[in-house]
Amino acid sequence: MKLFSFLRGRDKSDADNPPVEDLAKKIDKTGSRFRTGLLARLLGKAVVDDELLEDLESELLMADVGVPTTSAIMDELQKRLTRGETTPEHLRELLRSVLLEQLTGAEHPLEINTEKSPYVILVVGVNGSGKTTTIGKLAKQLQSGGLSVMLAAGDTFRAAAVEQLQTWGQRNDVPVVAQGTGADSASVIFDAVESAKARGIDVLIADTAGRLQTQSNLMDELAKVVRVMGKLDGTAPHEILLVVDGSTGQNALSQARLFSETAKVSGLVLTKLDGTAKGGVVFAIARELNIPLRFIGVGEGIDDLRTFVAADFVDALLQNEDEA
Repeated sequence: MKLFSFLRGRDKSDADNPPVEDLAKKIDKTGSRFRTGLLARLLGKAVVDDELLEDLESELLMADVGVPTTSAIMDELQKRLTRGETTPEHLRELLRSVLLEQLTGAEHPLEINTEKSPYVILVVGVNGSGKTTTIGKLAKQLQSGGLSVMLAAGDTFRAAAVEQLQTWGQRNDVPVVAQGTGADSASVIFDAVESAKARGIDVLIADTAGRLQTQSNLMDELAKVVRVMGKLDGTAPHEILLVVDGSTGQNALSQARLFSETAKVSGLVLTKLDGTAKGGVVFAIARELNIPLRFIGVGEGIDDLRTFVAADFVDALLQNEDEA
């Protein structure tokens, strides 16, 4: 099996794995909550007592980590903390270790099996989550890795969505299969799979209509897309990527949970973490959902769609001000 992985190494010079310092700047709003709230309270005390533990719990909740995950983190901290005097360095390392454990299970970079031709990625999510922008960035990164890419404008409900995807295609010199507004989405994506096969395209990324998990008609359409696609390739889609807006905090967790109950989501993209203090929801999503967190979105640039690396994320959150 030939694989293209979005995490080819841990070299800090690797474009897939930029320096932690850069990531810290991108998620500064969430990082500030952890540094000036959670971490500052830890490092400001040399004695572990009930007051400190209560403060820590409050800060985690304010960072939008959520009640169940906050409880899990606090339980683990209390197991490891020794009451009485300690050092700030010990508290910091202990906090890092506990936070990292909440995320490690979610760290599964997307791998493209290049023996599948095309490897089909179906992108789903509600309108406004950053779905189409994510597709454009992902296409560019795949191109940069030497793979040929095609896009399918399966969001036929909104003319703007088709136009936006075509703009990304023109910008990256990527072919886009599209039909008019109101066309059958399954038909568009069927044509795209057929075209991609004929042209020997490595990866087909298919957009779908923005939908709420409660909209049964759109969910039925998604099932139809998968069924029709299967007529050309019984193994497709090879990845169903759900894009959720990280700036909505706990609502992002709720949306991802409900959506995954309806669609066979195989990976998550958490967008817009650069403009929110609610990035603590990453911990809740990682702990409460058994879905790999493939990417995080931390800005408008092409390279701001980043492979999720748990250690880098935690280190960016807990980085000292003089390190950032």
